[in-house]
Amino acid sequence: MNWVVVVAGALVGAPLRYLTDRAVQSRHDSVFPWGTFVVNACGCLILGLITGAAAAGAASTHLQLLLGTGLCGALTTYSTFSYETLRLTGTGAGLYAVGNIVGSVIVGLGAAFLGVSVAEAVWS
Repeated sequence: MNWVVVVAGALVGAPLRYLTDRAVQSRHDSVFPWGTFVVNACGCLILGLITGAAAAGAASTHLQLLLGTGLCGALTTYSTFSYETLRLTGTGAGLYAVGNIVGSVIVGLGAAFLGVSVAEAVWS
């Protein structure tokens, strides 16, 4: 039964990732992969919220599977982040590649910590 919950989350996460990526990227005239950057940061925030809620006992196992594994698993993308970073390097945009790596790590961790902090404030 757990796999059904994961699939349901992924059914929302995958198209949401694609549509968000396209919407964000179409608004930026830059080689920087803003769409992937945004979906990964949002996924980190959601995972932080779910983690904080689970630690407070406010998120069931099914909710964790639905949003954490299903939605965020399909929404976020390490493979595209890696590909786009290598593509930036290969096209001579090395500073953008470094910015993507450093920015993704800092913003991703910051979003996760923010999510946990918000969840703790709400459910503590």
